[in-house]
Amino acid sequence: MDMAIIFLIILGIIILALAVLNVFLIKYSYRANQKIDELLEKGKIKDFKDIFLSQKEKNDGLEKDIKDAFSKIKDLENTCERTIQKIGIVRFNPFNDMGGNQSFIIAVLDNQNNGFLISSLFRKEGSRVYTKAIKNGKSDHTLLKEETEAIEKAISSKK
Repeated sequence: MDMAIIFLIILGIIILALAVLNVFLIKYSYRANQKIDELLEKGKIKDFKDIFLSQKEKNDGLEKDIKDAFSKIKDLENTCERTIQKIGIVRFNPFNDMGGNQSFIIAVLDNQNNGFLISSLFRKEGSRVYTKAIKNGKSDHTLLKEETEAIEKAISSKK
């Protein structure tokens, strides 16, 4: 009789342990099913093959978008090479009889040192403005010392 009671107690413990395990497995299964439903978009997708195909389509779209973005970045880099990036300014007095440095030269260059010079010479009779083209940091025209200085300032302004 004692053996039967011990056997029933052990059997009760095993049944209780199995019941706890069963509750745990039901809860785990419920969470897994929720995640699967989310993955399958609440039943819209019936097959894992559809999931993989939809992911491939999304990835292909993202790859195309990334290629487009890199292409646009490259275009912007090419455009930036030809935009004004360097400026050098020199003020000076070309005539000893005038007071102050009222004349000036502005060198405006892109990344390849192409651009132009604007020279303004101030005199008693009036002011004169001249421009000279610059190609690779040089001009086909004779440059004043101040114009060369303005080009050098512009070239060294962005490094």
